[in-house]
This record gives sequence, C-alpha cells and structure tokens, in this order.
Amino acid sequence: MNAHKETAVYTHGHHESVLRSHRWRTARNSAAYLIGELRPGMSVLDVGCGPGTITADLAELVAPGGRVTAVDASGDVVAQARAYVAERGVAGVEFVTADVHALDFPDGSFDVVHAHQVLQHVGDPVRALREMRRVCRPGGIVAARDADYAAMTWYPAAPGLDEWLDLYRRVARANGGEPDAGRRLRAWAREAGFTDVASSATAWCFASPEETAWWSSLWADRTTASSYADIAVRGGHATAADLAAAAEAWRAWAAAPDAWFSVLNGEILCRA
Repeated sequence: MNAHKETAVYTHGHHESVLRSHRWRTARNSAAYLIGELRPGMSVLDVGCGPGTITADLAELVAPGGRVTAVDASGDVVAQARAYVAERGVAGVEFVTADVHALDFPDGSFDVVHAHQVLQHVGDPVRALREMRRVCRPGGIVAARDADYAAMTWYPAAPGLDEWLDLYRRVARANGGEPDAGRRLRAWAREAGFTDVASSATAWCFASPEETAWWSSLWADRTTASSYADIAVRGGHATAADLAAAAEAWRAWAAAPDAWFSVLNGEILCRA
C-alpha cells in the first residue's frame, strides 16, 4: 500500500472499551441512510471498517453477486474484522490495510464508498473525501456519517460530563481531528468537489437502564484505559486524577433512574 501516513492519530485507539462500542454498530443502526442505495451486484469500499459488523451487513445487502472491500489503518483491527466476517459466514468480502488519504485502488473502482465515524479522526477530511470520490465510479455514491460531539446531549444535568466533553473536544483537536465533524460533512464534501450532496442527520439514543449502563461503562473505561487517556495525560490536557473523576461522573450519571443520552450524527450521500 502507499506509504503515506495519516496526519492525525486515532484518538480512541483500539482498547476493548472502544471495540465494545464498535461491535454494537450495524447497517441498520449506523448506516440506514445508505441502505436504500444498495443493490445486489454492487461493489462497495468500506473505509475504516473497524471490527467488521457494518462490513458484513453491507456484504449481505449487495448479495448475490456483490463484493465489499473493507479497509482500516490498523492491521490488527483488519485481522479481527476478517475473523468476524468468516465466523459469521458472510462471503464476498476482501480486507486490506490502507490509509484513506491515499487509497491504493484505481480510479472508479467501486459503486459505493462508505465511511462511518472516520472523517472526524483523519488529518485532512477533504483530502480523504477526494480520495473516496476518485475511487468511486462516475454516478456512484460516496457516503459518510460522523458524530457531532458538541451536539451530544443528556439528562439529568451532570457537570462532570460537561467537563468530560470539553476535555474530549480539546484532546481530539490537539490530536489532529475534528470532533464536531457531523455538522461539517456537507461543507467538506463541497470543498472536495462534490456538487450533488444530500445531507441528513440521525441520532443514537440510549435511554433504558441497560443502554445507559452499557454506554456509561464503555466511556468510563475508555476515559481511563484507552489511548485517549494516554494522549490526554501526555499532552498535558488532564491528569490521571482528572480522568478518574470523569469516569466516575459517567457512572454516577448512569445511576440516575431517568438517565438519557443522545448522539447526533451528520450524514452525507454524495453523487460522484
């Protein structure tokens, strides 16, 4: 593959608490805006495939006769995705380690190019979208969905979560990413040269006691044990005690009987 390196580091890393969240994602809960565009026989590039749960769904949606090429910057994660798809028995999927800034595929290779929660983490999202456009056939679809951290909202009020959100956004930006990517997707796509861009938004909502316990637990663990924690401390953004306090704020919030959390996600469907 091209030796070009991303200019941003994946802030979350691949700690178990991160992959716990990624494995929950499906085409239905994370790519519903794209499903209506998929047809049997299509070729799909899944950028930033993570553990492969969405990838496998996409492969089933373009079967029979379709193919999915799944890429991720982490070779270890690609190996996990390959094992997951094989265990699930889904055919027609190829895995490659790749950098979205410099995709090693010919022009017009795919009918659909998809990226979920990727552009918020890359050093140059416009360049990434140009590459996604380049490898998409004329008339094909480039699709992207990203969270918008500033638009996250929760109940009841929790000052500790306000502090967590402020810290996360500072760390992500210092690390080269853009945590409020959801609202910027349309602008980035237009800057990348797309003229036919359909924008939308959908939300994840965690409202039952089981959902809020799961969501708070993974974020509490991520705050103290993932690459994010190391980056926050090494960069001078927080101390270990600050991170422990943020993790405790997550757990305390989830203990409230009316706990509710929503994540707004921006979406774009771009005609190449």
